[in-house]
Amino acid sequence: MSGRPVITMKGIVKSFYIGTPNELEILHGLDIEVPEGQFVSIVGASGSGKSTLMNIIGALDRQTSGQYILDGIDVAKLDDTELSKIRNKKIGFVFQTFNLIARTSAIKNVELPMLYAGVQSKERSKRAKELLETVEMSDRASHMPNELSGGQKQRIAIARAMANDPAIILADEPTGALDSKTGRLVMDIFHKLHKEQGKTIVLITHNPELAAETDRIITLSDGRIVGDRLSGGEGEQV
Repeated sequence: MSGRPVITMKGIVKSFYIGTPNELEILHGLDIEVPEGQFVSIVGASGSGKSTLMNIIGALDRQTSGQYILDGIDVAKLDDTELSKIRNKKIGFVFQTFNLIARTSAIKNVELPMLYAGVQSKERSKRAKELLETVEMSDRASHMPNELSGGQKQRIAIARAMANDPAIILADEPTGALDSKTGRLVMDIFHKLHKEQGKTIVLITHNPELAAETDRIITLSDGRIVGDRLSGGEGEQV
């Protein structure tokens, strides 16, 4: 699958304590290109630089040097307000801890990114219902997060990530807080979004079995890419 690049990273360096004697370089000049419609996993041990890279891909942090083009936009040239708009419109986040708003119903949680994007109420409600249907959570639309299981919360989080039809879905250890059976259901939803809607998905994981289900595996070690290979993809096995 070789569509146009949605993510293009060239020479990405990330340092902390810049210009001080204890300056620390975490990412050492990474080059990554992800085409539209690819399901890619980024794997590596704790301390490999996965989280730092994820924060840059998600426009939650900026690289120290190098270029990052997200869906045709040079992220380094954006101010903070423009960055938050990009995060809202171009990136759908799915976190290990769900990050749902506690006193807000499932459907209102899904509507939230659209509210920030200025989508009209009627349109928000219609799309949120469709997305809940996609993740098979229509019957839980009015439930509060504390009335939902972990797997149900994560499915709501995936629906919310899809709200503004983002260029990429960025999933950070999305099954990390779930048992294996529930994790399987969540991975199946990602496969469905990838296969049926052609979504570009970036999965951050330390789990080699989950990574093996994706189209491509990028392996990080000590802030460098030590592996980048196409995988068999589509794991149906439990």
